[in-house]
Amino acid sequence: MAMISSTLLAVLYPVFALIAQATAQQLYLYHSCFNIQGNYTTNSTYEANLSLVLSSISSDTQVENGFYPDSKGQDPDKVYAIGLCRRDIEQDDCLGCLKNASSFLPQLCPNQKEAIGWYDYCMIRFSDRSMFGIMEINPSMFMWNTNSVSDQGGYKRVLETLFESMRSEAASGGNSLKFAARTSVAPDLRTLYVLVQCTPDLSEQNCSDCLTDIYGNIPPVVGSEGGRTYAPSCNYRFETYHFFNVAYATSPPPPFSASSPPPPPPPPPLPIPITGKERKKTRTAIIIVVPSVIAMMLTISICIFVGIRKSKDNYETVEGIKSVESLQYDFSTIKAATNNFSDANKLGKGGFGIVYKGKLLNGQEVAVKRLSRNSQQGDLEFKNEVLLVAKLQHRNLVRLLGFCLEGNERLLVYEFVPNRSLDYYIFDPMKCAHFNWEKRYKIIKGIARGLLYLHEDSRLRIIHRDLKASNILLDAEMNPKISDFGMARMFVLDQTEGNTTRIVGTYGYMAPEYAMLGQFSIKSDVFSFGVLILEVLSGQKINHFHDGENSEYLLSYAWKNWREKTTSNLIDPTLRGGPITEMLKCIKIGLLCVQENVSDRPNMTSIILMLNGNLDPIPTPTQPTSFMQSNIVLFTSVQNDNSSSITNNGASITELRPR
Repeated sequence: MAMISSTLLAVLYPVFALIAQATAQQLYLYHSCFNIQGNYTTNSTYEANLSLVLSSISSDTQVENGFYPDSKGQDPDKVYAIGLCRRDIEQDDCLGCLKNASSFLPQLCPNQKEAIGWYDYCMIRFSDRSMFGIMEINPSMFMWNTNSVSDQGGYKRVLETLFESMRSEAASGGNSLKFAARTSVAPDLRTLYVLVQCTPDLSEQNCSDCLTDIYGNIPPVVGSEGGRTYAPSCNYRFETYHFFNVAYATSPPPPFSASSPPPPPPPPPLPIPITGKERKKTRTAIIIVVPSVIAMMLTISICIFVGIRKSKDNYETVEGIKSVESLQYDFSTIKAATNNFSDANKLGKGGFGIVYKGKLLNGQEVAVKRLSRNSQQGDLEFKNEVLLVAKLQHRNLVRLLGFCLEGNERLLVYEFVPNRSLDYYIFDPMKCAHFNWEKRYKIIKGIARGLLYLHEDSRLRIIHRDLKASNILLDAEMNPKISDFGMARMFVLDQTEGNTTRIVGTYGYMAPEYAMLGQFSIKSDVFSFGVLILEVLSGQKINHFHDGENSEYLLSYAWKNWREKTTSNLIDPTLRGGPITEMLKCIKIGLLCVQENVSDRPNMTSIILMLNGNLDPIPTPTQPTSFMQSNIVLFTSVQNDNSSSITNNGASITELRPR
């Protein structure tokens, strides 16, 4: 096959970059679930009304200002919802973002009566109380670019001047528009892009107060190249790169004061908005060009993929579901085994769907994972698990027995593991008291062996990408089994790292280079394993660690005590009196796994040697990532225990810190 020329790739690269940036801007940022309003039950009237109102918002083509308030039902099951898009976003993109958000938010906050989710393009929230016309600033979150500017004072003056004028402009915008966007020139002559927005149902005073409050609560952005903050009723963002449609930007603010440096040259003129016949011509050109570009991209991607496959003789390909058809079950068999998926057989619920206990006709007990019909993520993960896990056989991995693919039903059939998951024991104050060090050490070593198999010893090199306590199942002898391979990625045997724009996993367990930059490797799993070790030893969650009455990030607490030679403070009090040397060794290994520098983290081969006492002396760890002042810092001080996906915007490195 002929190789693709570097000239052609050079020509197409800007197209790829633009499309990737446009796609990334629609990705999920963060969500928050409320417990104050309580829960609703599955298949209840409230759930039906929630589905109706979210569907209505994401399909409403009559509203043109990007604001979609609606409600459905009658008290006490009435549901209120608000959808808000950035004013500069086209209606089709707005509705597409709202549709995604409407689908995912109920899954991220299952059975919660109140929740909010933020995307780059939109926000959506729902509740069983009226939110219309009410100014609310909690929950809120902010993100900032970790690259610093040279003239921090100059940037601060420019931003304050811009914000004051834009706040007034947005607040006085009337019910159809509570939005302002501007470009200006920064002291270092770069262009600043700034945007503020309120929900249009707010009064002028409420909008002004909301923006003032969130602007005052983002101190880390001072001296930063960019930052953003979100609240239910308003948002604010500034960057040194183009992130909004500048056709919506208004005139620049007044020039610098007499005490400020001389004003830099004015920014280049804004593009003239396209109207009338020019818009029709442009739309026609887009209709012709975009499909052509997409077709060309698909063709090139296929060619590159075929070329790579032919050049990698040692790469074992997965042919597709047909290669494992011998594992397929009839739906009627699974339905009978689970007693028609009865609630009495329900074992648990996750992002994929519900897991049921079943019993086959031959008496074998199984666990059946049933894909939720409204799940957006399930099809890919379903195929991933069937194709990957069917080829993996190890005592520390959950064994896939088969699958069912019939109509809308997608089911995975696993061996039944009777003792639930690791989090059920180590995070429960009563159960962990009976969970001695011998059991915990056995589990740590078992997880390590399972990861070593995935990384080095299987026919495929697998990166799990979602290793956490709830994904470690325990069999009758309390042997750990790694489960849930829906997020896993397969490497060729000589490949060590990869990149992705689809960041998946659980907040707190993700390695920072993966969470922020999309770079993953076997060392990403090592980071997660280090977090697991520290959780097993302390009996507390990575993002819910408590030292007396104080709440602290587990990695911070572990490092502080390691540095002060008080490491035993980290150990679960129920383990006191156990083999302290062995426990301190595990803490040291855990800290080695969560180091910032990827190359400093040990691989699983070295970790197993350390655990078995065959590598002495064990290297000295450096500070965990959250203590390092660098471009890759992940803060995990969260208010709830919900899993989140974190994305970078493709143009800057951002930090996420919910309030």
